[in-house]
Amino acid sequence: MALPWLLLCCLLAAVLSPGQADSGTEEYLKREHSLVKPYQGVGATGSNTHWDLQGNTMVTSHFIRLTPDLQSKQGAIWNRVACLMQDWEVQVHFKVHGQGKKNLNGDGFAIWYTKDRMQPGTVFGSKDLFSGLGIFMDTYPNEEKQQERIFPYISAMVNNGSLSYDHSRDGRPITIGGCTALVRNLNHDTFVVIRYLKRRLTVMINIEGKNEWKDCIDIPGVKLPLGYYFGISSATGDLTDNHDIISVKVYQLTVQRTAEETELDDIVLVPSVDNLKFEDDDLDYEPMSGLTLFFIVFFSLVGLMVLAVIGIIVFQKWQEQSRKRFY
Repeated sequence: MALPWLLLCCLLAAVLSPGQADSGTEEYLKREHSLVKPYQGVGATGSNTHWDLQGNTMVTSHFIRLTPDLQSKQGAIWNRVACLMQDWEVQVHFKVHGQGKKNLNGDGFAIWYTKDRMQPGTVFGSKDLFSGLGIFMDTYPNEEKQQERIFPYISAMVNNGSLSYDHSRDGRPITIGGCTALVRNLNHDTFVVIRYLKRRLTVMINIEGKNEWKDCIDIPGVKLPLGYYFGISSATGDLTDNHDIISVKVYQLTVQRTAEETELDDIVLVPSVDNLKFEDDDLDYEPMSGLTLFFIVFFSLVGLMVLAVIGIIVFQKWQEQSRKRFY
């Protein structure tokens, strides 16, 4: 009797497991989009590798360093193979570390799914006005008044090529979601997962060394075209860090779709988000202080008094001119 009861308990545990949340979803590792040790042939010409290197990127036997802990460095890795998968997941094993103290380090790195590849620029080492998806691991707050965000901070941006990333505000005006991720100088492994399934963008992090995934971003109605490229880039400025990529694993997700879902899956030509609402739209702006309000009222009254005096003078001159006409 003990064996059947044990089997029943195991079956119930499997059914109730958090890993079964995406029922019917299967994952297949896509080697042409993945990058793992020992990184053989990375950056070389020919067909031995599917990844290119850019800028100051350095390959070692244990990690790929996008930027060293030095000022004014840029680096990137880009997949050579265009993604033709409708649903996918990207798992990135990374490490951010350096000599800089808290809030004296920077700038971070970005994970890309974009139309253009291998184009350096101002957005964490890659081009601005990009077309596609950017996930930013921002380690330094540029905006002076940071009351809502605690850094390092992960944010997401979907761009059709017309939006510019505002570094002075840490991309806040065009961010569609984000969360705090304290990832610097940790002694355990850190991971981020980006999942695109049924046009739902989900970002999760595993950074506490407990082998637990925590939700960071969850946005429905995200439309990304096929044929874009995966990449990761990084940059340092006056403040620095080592930005290391240990592995990139890309999975094809297969999931059953209803007839209605299949019908709605039209071809996407331009990246977009349904019912787009930027994170900045939810901010509660501080009301004016009493002193500011006093000066506004004071100068408004002074202005009205000046206008009244001018009006009286003009009226008196008009009266004098009218009297002269009768003499």
